[in-house]
Amino acid sequence: MSQPLLLNLRDLSCGYHEHKVVQDLNLHLNAGDIGCLLGPSGCGKTTTLRAIAGFEPVAEGEIQLAGEVISRPGFTLAPDKRRIGMVFQDYALFPHLTLAENVAFGIRKHADCARITDELLELVKLSHLGKRYPHELSGGQQQRVALARALAPEPRLLLLDEPFSNLDGELRRRLSHEVRDILKSRGTSAILVTHDQEEAFAVSDHVGVFHEGRLQQWDTPFNLYHEPLTPFVASFIGQGYFIRGQLLSPDSVQTELGLIRGNRAYTWPVGSAVDVLLRPDDIVYDPEGALQARIVGKTFLGAATLYRLQLATGSQLEAIFPSHADHQPGEHVGIRVAADHLVVFPAPGSVAAQVKLGDSGVRRCTSAR
Repeated sequence: MSQPLLLNLRDLSCGYHEHKVVQDLNLHLNAGDIGCLLGPSGCGKTTTLRAIAGFEPVAEGEIQLAGEVISRPGFTLAPDKRRIGMVFQDYALFPHLTLAENVAFGIRKHADCARITDELLELVKLSHLGKRYPHELSGGQQQRVALARALAPEPRLLLLDEPFSNLDGELRRRLSHEVRDILKSRGTSAILVTHDQEEAFAVSDHVGVFHEGRLQQWDTPFNLYHEPLTPFVASFIGQGYFIRGQLLSPDSVQTELGLIRGNRAYTWPVGSAVDVLLRPDDIVYDPEGALQARIVGKTFLGAATLYRLQLATGSQLEAIFPSHADHQPGEHVGIRVAADHLVVFPAPGSVAAQVKLGDSGVRRCTSAR
């Protein structure tokens, strides 16, 4: 059964000093889901989060929370009236209060303050440290305290602004999984802001990719990787390269790697010049393959090795080979293409590129293979 709609941003534009940082934004989040705003620095994701929190007014459109309009032009419901929790990048703990006192700060007048505090400290696995002070904790422990404090008043929505950016790589990965488990165990809805796609995918049910103030795609991590709607999403999410090709039929493209067929059919005119997205997992190591590529770089990943390959034309690709196939830069290796999903975009200036804005030119056709 589908969850009820909790957060709804409709035709939203907002910014600073009459400069619109975010424009024409539409997205929604269901109750119990975790969403993420993902993109490079300056793309508008933090501005959007601040508008949801009530820290910034909106210039156009509106923000609804649980069916109530909380922001529109000329009206901004005060942040403390929204029942929205916030977890900051720098933790923002009170240094003179113990962990337990930090968690209890927002519910000091609640009749069950002690019980709720104990439950939350247990939830974030810090019940044995309740009498310690923030400076006595590691960065990961401090962030879990900040999360518990934000959850204590039972917010309708929790906002997390780059919550793991101050932590090292391994701790970030572990804590991101822990945070998702904690939020899901309580059924808490949340919006995370990050520029780290691994972090976004680990925590979120839906991810919104921003570019220059506009939402490019709001979708599941799986769909963002396998079915990107724009070239920017395709290049920003995961790894991959584009190679030029010619559309021979709705579901096949002729490229320098040969004929590539997939499980999507495109409605652009046959013969159109297109760019085909090939990710590392689309290029398969084939020692007997007639198609050869020269290794120009490699990164050992443990169970596998990521190779950067150059074709005879000078085009480059990336491929993941089993780690026991140890090749060196300068060697030539056999490869073949296994790109069943066929992600294609119009080449700049092509006939296909003249398709009206907003029409991706794709129709799913799983039997097209």
